Amino acid sequence: MKLQTIASLATVVAGLALGSHANAAAQAGPALKVGQEYLIATNYPNNLHVVDLASDTLYKTCQLPDAFGPGTAMMAPDNRTAYLLNNHYGDLYGIDLDDCRTVFHARLSRSPGEKVRSMFSFALSPDGKELYTTVNPTQMMSDHYVVKPPRLEVFDTAAGLDAQPLRSFPMPRQVYLMRAADDGSLFVAGPDIYKMDVHTGQYEVAVPLRNWQRPLYSAPDVLYFWPHQTAMHDFSMLYTAARFQDDTQDLASADYRYGYLSIDLKTGKAVVEDFASLTELYFTGLRSPKDANQMFGVLNRLAKYDIKEQKLIKAANLEHTYYCIAFNTEGSKLYLAGTFNDIAVFDPDTLEKIKNIKLPGGDMAITTTQVFTR
Repeated sequence: MKLQTIASLATVVAGLALGSHANAAAQAGPALKVGQEYLIATNYPNNLHVVDLASDTLYKTCQLPDAFGPGTAMMAPDNRTAYLLNNHYGDLYGIDLDDCRTVFHARLSRSPGEKVRSMFSFALSPDGKELYTTVNPTQMMSDHYVVKPPRLEVFDTAAGLDAQPLRSFPMPRQVYLMRAADDGSLFVAGPDIYKMDVHTGQYEVAVPLRNWQRPLYSAPDVLYFWPHQTAMHDFSMLYTAARFQDDTQDLASADYRYGYLSIDLKTGKAVVEDFASLTELYFTGLRSPKDANQMFGVLNRLAKYDIKEQKLIKAANLEHTYYCIAFNTEGSKLYLAGTFNDIAVFDPDTLEKIKNIKLPGGDMAITTTQVFTR
């Protein structure tokens, strides 16, 4: 009788396990199709969405572990694994988009009493075998906090769900976005743009920003939290600066300029160039994959600029603010995301809206959308 009971219980447990597995697989949705172009975006309460760019429809949604924030995402070179900074800036995750499984997890706070956060600062090596992040640790004492020096931590992406750093190096303060170049070096945005050897920890200024020596220019202002992975294969962000009339540096008569910084991740060549007068704010801006002389910016309006002529070509009013801009690989469609839970699709030639893609869940906040082909 006891043996029969144990056997029955084993059958029930096995059935429940199989049912749970089948249910999880069903919730994961279909695997991605090889050769198909997709876009990923994150939103509250803690979702990772995959959008099919052939039909501009939601393909599947993965439920993420722990908590949301900021939801910054980057695709691995295999175009199967999405890596995210999440859980209130405190954890890094790797998500297999075919089955929504968490295949990598690194807690940034590991030592007793030490709280660690990363400010949008992570990147993947060109081969996808290593993940880099700059962390900002604070020791939580009983009656005060001790702010500790930032450090770069290097993880093995095959380390599983309890990843520990392979190595660690001191980093400058106030660094955030970073991208790895094809030669394995790491470009890091901070007061200046640094180029770092991820094996020795040595770094140098690759592109001066706060310390640039542009005649009659103020130091630039950069507010950029979106590490775009684009068909142009560059590390890019926007800046604003005052261009003075003369050496008196009179702010009242200065011309305020918009510009972009771009580092070619294949060659390491950097471009710092103005593209327009500062008449309104944009949170993100990207050059067109079809015409690198065209700059598109978005916040309260969608705008298109001629970089060489430094003039506005066309602008479109939006139903609401969008933070993040992205192109499909061909540059034939433009996607606006961030803020609410819809992605607006535009024709970049006409700036006419094609459609809105509504996502399940709440707002996307400052999500980074990434476009890739499986």
